[in-house]
Amino acid sequence: MKKLLLSLVAVSAFAFSTQAQTEKGKIMVGGSVGFSSEKVDGANKSDFSFNVVPSAAYFISDNFAIGTGVGYTYNKEVSDLNLNQAFKVAPFGRYYVGLSDQFKFFGQLSVPMSFGNDKALDADGNTGAKTGTTTDIGVNIAPGFAFFPTKRIGIEFSVNGLGYNNAQFKDELTGIKTKTNSFGLEADTFAPKLGVQFHF
Repeated sequence: MKKLLLSLVAVSAFAFSTQAQTEKGKIMVGGSVGFSSEKVDGANKSDFSFNVVPSAAYFISDNFAIGTGVGYTYNKEVSDLNLNQAFKVAPFGRYYVGLSDQFKFFGQLSVPMSFGNDKALDADGNTGAKTGTTTDIGVNIAPGFAFFPTKRIGIEFSVNGLGYNNAQFKDELTGIKTKTNSFGLEADTFAPKLGVQFHF
C-alpha cells in the first residue's frame, strides 16, 4: 500500500510539474483521419469513405497559434452511384485560455475548403466519366478543452460549434453551377470530438 501511495504521489508530482506548450515560438502538430464503410440493402457493393488531414500550427504569441491542415477525402457512394475525391485545406487560428498548468480552454476559428470532382459509378462500384466539379468553402467557430498530461502532448475535447458553408457543384456537361449555403449551430456535448496534438 505504501509503495502504491508513493507511486501515485510521484506520478501526480510529474504531471503537475509539466508546462503546457502554448508559448510563443512553439509548434503544434496533429490532424484527423477517418474512414467508414456502409452496406445499403439492395446495393451490390458497400459505400466507403476515407479522409486524412494532417495539420500544423505555430504560436505567434503566447497562447495564440495560426496554422493549417492539408489533406485528401475520398467518398464512394455506390448506393447513390457517385464518387467524390477532393483536396482539402483548412487554415485556422486558435487561442488558449489557461485554467491551470494542465487544463486550458480554447476557441478555434477555421476556414475549411475542399476542391474536388464527382464521377459516375455503376451498380458494381466501377468508376465512369466525370460528372462535375465541387467546391466547398466554410467558416467554423469551435470551442474545446485541452488537457496536457506531459509538456509535449495535448489531449483535446471539442464540439463543432457555429458554422457556415458554401457548396458549389458545376455540371461537367452543361456547365451549370448549383450553389448551396448552409448555416447552423452543432454543439453536441454528448458526442465531442477527441484529438491529440503534439507540441514542440
